[in-house]
Amino acid sequence: MPPTLESLPLPVAVIGAGLSGLACAHALAQAGQAVALFDKSRGPSGRMSTRRTSDADGQGLGDWQCDHGAQYFTARDAAFRDEVARWQAAGVAAPWRARIATWVDGVWGEPNTTPDRFVGTPRMTSPAGWLVQQLGPAVHTQWATTVLQLQREAQGWALATAEHGVLAQRFQVVLLAVPAPQAVPLLQPVCPAGAAVAASAHMRGCWAVMVRTAQPVALPCDGAFINTGPLRWIANDRSKPGRSGPCTWLLHASPEWSESHIEASPAHVTALLLAAFEAVGGPPAHTVQATAHRWRYADTQPPLTLGSWWDGKAGLGLCGDWLHGGKVEGAWLSGRHLAAQAEGRAIQRR
Repeated sequence: MPPTLESLPLPVAVIGAGLSGLACAHALAQAGQAVALFDKSRGPSGRMSTRRTSDADGQGLGDWQCDHGAQYFTARDAAFRDEVARWQAAGVAAPWRARIATWVDGVWGEPNTTPDRFVGTPRMTSPAGWLVQQLGPAVHTQWATTVLQLQREAQGWALATAEHGVLAQRFQVVLLAVPAPQAVPLLQPVCPAGAAVAASAHMRGCWAVMVRTAQPVALPCDGAFINTGPLRWIANDRSKPGRSGPCTWLLHASPEWSESHIEASPAHVTALLLAAFEAVGGPPAHTVQATAHRWRYADTQPPLTLGSWWDGKAGLGLCGDWLHGGKVEGAWLSGRHLAAQAEGRAIQRR
């Protein structure tokens, strides 16, 4: 039987189970450190996310899924290439040999299949799920737990949560793997320097619309960067390896358009983005089913290049793609970067 959280010696708390938090927790566990991993959602993955549902609308298209956050990832760093190779060997990632085009001022550019792009299989959440399975008994995971406040006590850091009040366990180190705007209120009362780092990152929103069609969409590509109007990216989710179900397309609005419509209703956003999709060759809006999702913190412009942030005296740290150049690869590298800084102090205190 795995140990309970309360029985672990001076655990490290990692708040956030997106790829950055998972990479950080995994590296600490490999170094022999007890870790408690918390996330406000019901499971891991962060923005490497997939919407899955049954035919709730009852309109005959059956069960469907769609990657509505990160669409793919590349692997340029040697360490991350090795990690992606492990994911491939485990069957949770594969290359996406997609025909990627551009649409500029009403003209399609010639599709290309470079550079190498990877996706999770059979869905974008799969690598995160596999990483949770690899964490081992030294890592305690607790889902549906929203951390609202950090409290410094003589015994260590206490976590106040929305769902469970102040947790009984105390922690020697707290590492935040959350979007920068969510880190600011946690750090401001206890570590203004860390809050200032997070506040310096400008994160932007993104509206996503998942479109289900009864028939394939006749476009000359599997994905496209749109440089006119409200859309920035469209992709045929069914073209990714391991996918099944009805024809599903993902529409991402541009950051600028998303920010200007961030408080708009999902219905209003859906209507506008479906019209933009039809303008580039998509199906008429009245022939499809569509679901909108608002990513409040989707990317950072410009992303920071600190790798991670660490205050060894306070025992507080930050990691995330927004600290390491953005993108999926940056998230993983940032989590590992923070773990390398934190593990020395954490293990010495055991």
